Amino acid sequence: MRFLKILFGVVAVVAVALVILRLTHPLPPLPEGEASMAIPTSEDTRLGAAFLPHIAENPGRSGIVPLADGRDALAARLLLARAAEETIDVQYYIWQTDTTGWLLLDELRAAAERGVRVRMLLDDNGIPGLDNVLADLNAMENVEVRIFNPFTMRSPKLLSYGFDFFRLNRRMHNKSMTVDGVATVIGGRNIGDIYFAYGDGVTYFDLDVLAVGPAAIDVSDNFDRYWTSGSSYEAADILPASDDGREELAAAAATAREDALGSEYSRVVANAPVLSRVIAGEDLFEWVNLTLISDDPAKGLGEAEQDELLVGQLPALLQQPRESVDLVSAYLIPGEIGTELFETYLADGVRVRLVTNSLEATDVAPVHSAWMGYRNRLVRAGAEVMELRGQPGTPDPAQTQLFTGSQSSLHAKTFAIDGERIFIGSFNFDPRSASLNTEMGFLIESPAIATALSRALDRNDLFYRLSLSDENEIVWTEAGEDGETITHDTEPNTGAFERGMAHFMSWLPVEWML
Repeated sequence: MRFLKILFGVVAVVAVALVILRLTHPLPPLPEGEASMAIPTSEDTRLGAAFLPHIAENPGRSGIVPLADGRDALAARLLLARAAEETIDVQYYIWQTDTTGWLLLDELRAAAERGVRVRMLLDDNGIPGLDNVLADLNAMENVEVRIFNPFTMRSPKLLSYGFDFFRLNRRMHNKSMTVDGVATVIGGRNIGDIYFAYGDGVTYFDLDVLAVGPAAIDVSDNFDRYWTSGSSYEAADILPASDDGREELAAAAATAREDALGSEYSRVVANAPVLSRVIAGEDLFEWVNLTLISDDPAKGLGEAEQDELLVGQLPALLQQPRESVDLVSAYLIPGEIGTELFETYLADGVRVRLVTNSLEATDVAPVHSAWMGYRNRLVRAGAEVMELRGQPGTPDPAQTQLFTGSQSSLHAKTFAIDGERIFIGSFNFDPRSASLNTEMGFLIESPAIATALSRALDRNDLFYRLSLSDENEIVWTEAGEDGETITHDTEPNTGAFERGMAHFMSWLPVEWML
């Protein structure tokens, strides 16, 4: 009885504390007055002069360049920022305080100082350590910073989940950078070394696309919808007053440049021959029909209707596959509906290939735990399931560039239908992307890129291929260094404790949050 009284007392104290914190840390008012909007494209800008003639020659189509290599993806952002003359709009879930994060942030500062209007819309969950710098940047004449779904308690920030969980559990997962209204980069990458294959250690396989033409206009319009949404707040109303934030940025950027200058990576980015030629006005684009698919920003408040969600728009846009579905997702949890959809495709004779991280490669073990049950069911239904190995070999240069370098974890979110059209964006095929996080992506009618994904999945040196043993159990096979086939009857390169924890987590009722 004494224990129960103590327990009740503790619970009561915690509940009262959380109520007090909620009352003392309210959201500020939403921004008032007329908001800044996207600036129309113009031939008076360097990028407009370079791209608009090509756009005029391809009416109704967008020009695209896929960015599979992390160095190309960073080079595209750096070169576009340096070429900007009127406006840069960036929208990201994560912006890390590391070499590439500081380099790109300093490029935005430099652009603002030469008169470019810079708008930054950042999710508050992904900017730890940047409050001081962002507050000072926001005070610059040409910089506007807004924070999506902010934490009202800045330190310790995560304590806000205790008194405002259901709001804060909804995040903005979009990723885009648009320059002078004429060129945009979107895809799966956040901003940070791990996304651009910079430095040693674990980095990600990922995929972005550089697009010009109607695609860039659509992304600009979509940015404005998020910029003026009911979840976007002025940085000045959220962040503490800055203490020499720009000086902090200058020092961090100087260190970052010194680190980068000593690396082969820096020289590759500086050269970037294809991107340099594109920005100089050479038409190296593939001109395609393209559709931007995006969640209504009201999803951040839980107020969007199903037909306003990306997951609700996809089925009508994709139509019924005739021959094949190739899907790559770092965090694949198809759920009951998705699993039944794949089973329907298989029953209709459609080839279904699914790729995600193996247990040894994943950086979010609970997601793999949720994936396991659907995985085993799909293998038994006839799907070709592949899981990325932890340490893939160096790819053959003649192969597609989707999987490059010595990366050891998957972060891309893409799928191809019938070798004709491909989706590239931020959408993970999991419950969080479907219901909680806002997402965006391009559906691109490009047989060239779609078949490149298919060729990548034909490789034997990157994946474990899952199948059924004679005893109807799941097994993993891989190609050894000498070409022999190696078979595993448990999750490869994992210990008993790791596998046991994965199975334990699969029993927890948390799939809706993953």
